[in-house]
Amino acid sequence: MAKSPQSKGGAARAKSLSAKKKKEIAQKAAVARWSAHLPGASHEGELEIAGLNLPVAVTSDGTRLMISKAFMTALGRPWKGSYAGTELPNFIAAKNLLPFITRELREVLAPIEFVNKTGQKAMGYRAELLPLVCDVYLDARKKGKVLTESQQRVAEQAEVLMRGFARVGIVALVDEATGYQRDRASDALAKILEKFIAKELQPWIKTFPDEFYEQLFRLRGLKFPKDTVKRPQYFGHLTNDIIYRRLAPGVLEELKRTEPKTFSGKRKGTIQQRLTPELGHPKLREHLASVCTIMDLSADYEDFMGKLEKRHPKYGETMQLDFEAVKWKGL
Repeated sequence: MAKSPQSKGGAARAKSLSAKKKKEIAQKAAVARWSAHLPGASHEGELEIAGLNLPVAVTSDGTRLMISKAFMTALGRPWKGSYAGTELPNFIAAKNLLPFITRELREVLAPIEFVNKTGQKAMGYRAELLPLVCDVYLDARKKGKVLTESQQRVAEQAEVLMRGFARVGIVALVDEATGYQRDRASDALAKILEKFIAKELQPWIKTFPDEFYEQLFRLRGLKFPKDTVKRPQYFGHLTNDIIYRRLAPGVLEELKRTEPKTFSGKRKGTIQQRLTPELGHPKLREHLASVCTIMDLSADYEDFMGKLEKRHPKYGETMQLDFEAVKWKGL
């Protein structure tokens, strides 16, 4: 069978390619086959914080990632590879750190493969993981756990990083560094609410720790009652402001809409029962833990609200940033 002019031209072009070029084409084809099931990076950039330049990316499904090697760079340690199977990654694998590894951390610990914008397969960790890893080292140091010399250095670096994260969330940093914030889809808010708000009431689980209310009474200059669970009615408004308005964009309004009050003025369930078990409820626990820590470090309610506004500003409101402490640049 005679070859078509097109096939003859293709064969001629292939023959004229250098061995190096042929190898590059073959490698790209192989990566395309192996990576067909992997998410691709829609945005990439470089996060500049604490004097470090950390490569970050956002995948097509909106997952914010920090490239694997960046984790060790951020913590001031050399990269030694990742891990296999159920082993912990080397940046928290030490036995003396195990008691401080929370369930929340384990839920976001798995590395994520993706295809970068050059078409190469890459590995990263969820950006939210870095502050949690910092907490491991800082908690270990705070509890008097004996840290090795290298771990002490990591703890010092973690403290520097956390000061930066205290001014603006890691997710926001990645969004700004990659340009994802500018190109975010118009339905992003709807997608966030869909992930946070459950369609049906979830079983009630005690989520608000006693410490939250004890601290709230203290900060408001009130005596904490130990023989009753009744609280001032306005505490509900304070809770909405402290917790739900800072949990995610539009969440409080959507929670109230999906669980409206009855004719008697009450709701069938609590607001928190409308949060999804996959994301909404874990994020609520995470936020509560942070708020309780800020409460413990505050002298009074005014002091607490000042600290809270810096760490967890309400969504939709402008936050003042210390640009000398936190810088970023997009590519």
